[in-house]
Amino acid sequence: MELEFLGTGAGSPAKFRNVTSLALKLLDEENAVWLFDVGEGTQHQILRTTIRPRKVDKIFITHLHGDHIFGLPGFLSSRSFQSGEEIRPLTIYGPKGIKSFVDISLQVSQTRLSYPLHFVELTEPGVIFEDDKFKVSFDRLDHRIECIGYRIEEKDHPGELLIEKLKQERVPAGPVYGRLKAGEIVTLPDGRVLEGKDYVGAPQKGRTVTILGDTRQTASILPLAQDADILVHESTFGKGEAKLARNYYHSTCVQAANLATRANVKELLLTHISARYVGPLVTQLEKDARKVFAKTRVVKDFDVIDVPFNKKGSEI
Repeated sequence: MELEFLGTGAGSPAKFRNVTSLALKLLDEENAVWLFDVGEGTQHQILRTTIRPRKVDKIFITHLHGDHIFGLPGFLSSRSFQSGEEIRPLTIYGPKGIKSFVDISLQVSQTRLSYPLHFVELTEPGVIFEDDKFKVSFDRLDHRIECIGYRIEEKDHPGELLIEKLKQERVPAGPVYGRLKAGEIVTLPDGRVLEGKDYVGAPQKGRTVTILGDTRQTASILPLAQDADILVHESTFGKGEAKLARNYYHSTCVQAANLATRANVKELLLTHISARYVGPLVTQLEKDARKVFAKTRVVKDFDVIDVPFNKKGSEI
C-alpha cells in the first residue's frame, strides 16, 4: 500500500505544485489504484509515474471545486485509449452533482467511453464500499460547499503459518500445511492430532488511511482520523493564520497537527499548500507543525509514501 501525490497545491496550478490529486496504490492488495480528487492536469502528472490508468477502478471526489475535479473528463477520456487488456469498469464516488458534471462534459465534447462508468453520489455518512480486504467510509467536513473526508480501513490479515514450529515437531510438508493454515484439526499418519490454531501466528492488523478534503476544523474529523496510520490533511494556511483559515473554510498546519495528536495518528501528511508558500516558507510550515506533532511531513508532487504494517514493538 502506497500513497503517491500527483498534485499538492491549492486553488490553481503553480510552478512547483499541481492542483490536488492523490493515488492510493493497492497493487499488491487489490491489483488496483484508487484516485482521490482529479485536479486539472492529473493525467499529465500520471505520465511521469508508473501508474497505469487502466488500473484505476475507483475515484473518490472530496468536493466539486475546480481544483479538485477539472482533470476528471480528460482522464476518463484518455483511459479509453489504453492498449492491452480489456479496460475494467470505473466507479466515481462523490458529492451530489459529480454525475452531472461528468455527464455534461462528456456529452458536450461528444466523448464516448470504452468502459462502463458508474456513479455513487454520497448522501448519508457511513460505509460506501466494502469487500474482503477493505472498507471505505465517509463523513462531511466544513467547507464553503459540500465536502467529504474518507477513511480507508484495511481488514486484518490472517496470521502466518509457523513453519519453523512445524519443522521442529517434524510435521512433514505438504497439503497438511494448508489445512493447518486454514485452522483445521489434522490427524497425522503417526497418530498425532494437531490443531491449526496452535500453528498460526497472530493476525496482522490492517492499516488505516484517512484522506480529507478542504475543511475548517470540525467535529467529524476526529472519528475519521482516529488511530489512522496516515492522515492526509490540508494546510492552506500557516501558524498564526487561524482567523484567515476559518474565514476561507480551510485549516492551518498547527490545527492539523493538533488534530493528529488528538486522533493518535501515526503520521501526518500536509498537502493543499498555497502558492504563497515556497522554499523556506514551506520548511517553516513543517517546523511549526512538528512542534505540535513530531511525525509531520509537508508533501510535494510525486512524493511516494509507503504505508507500513505496524509491527509490534517497532517504530513507524
